[in-house]
Amino acid sequence: MTSPLSKIKFDMTPGKVALITGGSSGIGLATAKLLASSGMQVWLIARRQEQLDAALEEVNAVKQTADQHCGAISADLSDFDQSLNAAVQVEEEVGVPDLLINSAGVTHPGYVQELDIDIFRWMMEVNYFGTVNITRAILIGMLSRGSGYLVNISSMAGFIGAFGYTAYGASKYAIRGFSDAMRAELKPMGIGTSIVFPPDTDTPQLAYEEDLKPFETKYLAGIPNVRTAEEVAQAIIKGIKSGNYLIFPSFDTKLWFKISNIIGAGVYPIMDILINRAQRNNANSK
Repeated sequence: MTSPLSKIKFDMTPGKVALITGGSSGIGLATAKLLASSGMQVWLIARRQEQLDAALEEVNAVKQTADQHCGAISADLSDFDQSLNAAVQVEEEVGVPDLLINSAGVTHPGYVQELDIDIFRWMMEVNYFGTVNITRAILIGMLSRGSGYLVNISSMAGFIGAFGYTAYGASKYAIRGFSDAMRAELKPMGIGTSIVFPPDTDTPQLAYEEDLKPFETKYLAGIPNVRTAEEVAQAIIKGIKSGNYLIFPSFDTKLWFKISNIIGAGVYPIMDILINRAQRNNANSK
């Protein structure tokens, strides 16, 4: 019997199947291209067909052999029926995925009192339930086979309360809770799990939120370095090959995670000091 302390590592054998949500851009697409270049059969899910078609061309361009069957499916993963239909389509084409990477997500920062309540629902529907829906749809086949690997992408805002991200942060905290419990349940069944905590990453999502950020958020965002989607994708691949549950694509992210977990409530005064500094700087600039 495998030791409960051992790690479940993902073996990137050519021919294996990877399903990536949010695969039409950003971290999802960068990871998809790395997996395709290793010989895996990569399938993408996102909402907009035109972007999916362009992303699939990029994935096909880096395939190692003509035998790699890659594809793309348009679906709204906040809807369970669409998630289930997408899972069935992939399984009919290439079989049950060996690897599922949940990279689909949206963001919309702002002051809590100014954010419309529909923004909060949107964050949970896409970021959290979108992750849950496709995972549940794929998991049945993985459990039947007795193997598989699941990767959920959270955020620094998924372990530390980031100013301006009350809606987004709540959805990313939810992904952490889901992943922690899922890891414990699925490891004895041979299913590996990882959760990724990227810092600010140079993606269309980061560009979208720039004009929406409160000035305090922009000040704090300038502290960690912005990473490229390729750097985050490389960290994901390295992490799952090593069987690491927690994946930190940057030193800054890992440091803040340790601070928030080791000193606990002591992280709040640190955040208060940084926010106060931002507000003083803003006042002095006027």
